[in-house]
Formats: sequence, C-alpha cells, structure tokens
Amino acid sequence: MKKFLHVGCGPQNKNGIKGFSSSDWLEIRFDIDPKVNPDIQGTLTDMTLVGSESVDAIFSSHNIEHVFPHEVPIVLAEFYRVLKPNGIVVITCPDLQIVCEAVAQDKLLEPLYESPAGPISPIDILYGHRGYIQQGNHFMAHKCGFTYSALGGTFLAAGFKEIFGGRRPVNFDLWLVAFKAKTSAEQVKVIAETYLP
Repeated sequence: MKKFLHVGCGPQNKNGIKGFSSSDWLEIRFDIDPKVNPDIQGTLTDMTLVGSESVDAIFSSHNIEHVFPHEVPIVLAEFYRVLKPNGIVVITCPDLQIVCEAVAQDKLLEPLYESPAGPISPIDILYGHRGYIQQGNHFMAHKCGFTYSALGGTFLAAGFKEIFGGRRPVNFDLWLVAFKAKTSAEQVKVIAETYLP
C-alpha cells in the first residue's frame, strides 16, 4: 500500500481528497496541533519524526502560507527528504494575485465567499482567518503567500524536477503537483489529472 503524508491535516482525513481517498493509499496525518490527534505531531520546518524517503506522496492544503518566507525553502527541503525517489507533492494555497486584485478594488473587508467557518474576506486570505486567530489559534496566522509562478519557482529551486498546476481565480487558490524525479510530459499530465481538482 502506498503512503501519503497529510501535512497540516487539522481535523480532516483523506475522505474527499481527490486521488487519495481510495484504499490504495495509507494516510499518515501530520499536524502541529495535538488537539486534532495527528498520527505524527510536528512542524513544517521540522519533520524529523518522518523518516527519509518514507512516503510516496505529500498532500498539503493551505499550510505553506503559515511559515515565514525564509522558512519556505526549509519546508520544501523537508518535503523532498521524506519523499521516496519517485514521490510527488500535491499542494494548494491562496492565490495572492486574485486576492490582491480584490484589495486593489478596495474590497479588503468585503466577503468574497462563504466557507464552513463563515464569510471569507481578502484580509482573512492575506493574514489568516480572523475568527480562528481571535479564538487563540495563532497557528492560523499567515506569514507569507504566493502567486502561481512564485510557488512553482520555489519548488523548482528546491530540487523538484517537474511541476504542473495552475490558478483557480473563482476559488482564490493555487494548485500544483511537484515531482521529485524527472517525469515524462504524458505521465505528468496523467498524475495531475488524478490529483488536481
């Protein structure tokens, strides 16, 4: 059975995660917060409890924006280390390009969409969900952000050989699959279609 590391899992599990919800995948839940009962507790910048080359994939949804810009290469080095030689990272995070377009239209505090946690405004996407932070969950603060080209370039600079993904402006997010090994264009496309929305 293939293993994937669900980084920053929060209370979620693999159910509903495209490509990973089948019985083919063993989920290892990883989070900084002990209250969500992760399989492994740790931080993005220190994943020493995860063995080198021990997982086939990493799924990371809205985590990378929670570290400082100078820590992003450390995070990606940890991702690279724990992945098997043919491993992949599937990552999503806010799209600052579309969010900043809303800010430029003076909509900083206007709701952009409804989430399970309530209305989300540009200020929440830029700096972290105000409600969670107000409740004392300072893990939710955002410390950096990305456009698609910045996200992809950061993965390539970290040693990943191929990337594939794009923007979803209507959802205010970016999605990317990064490949640890050289992979044919055909295989990249097949894998991307399996895991990207």
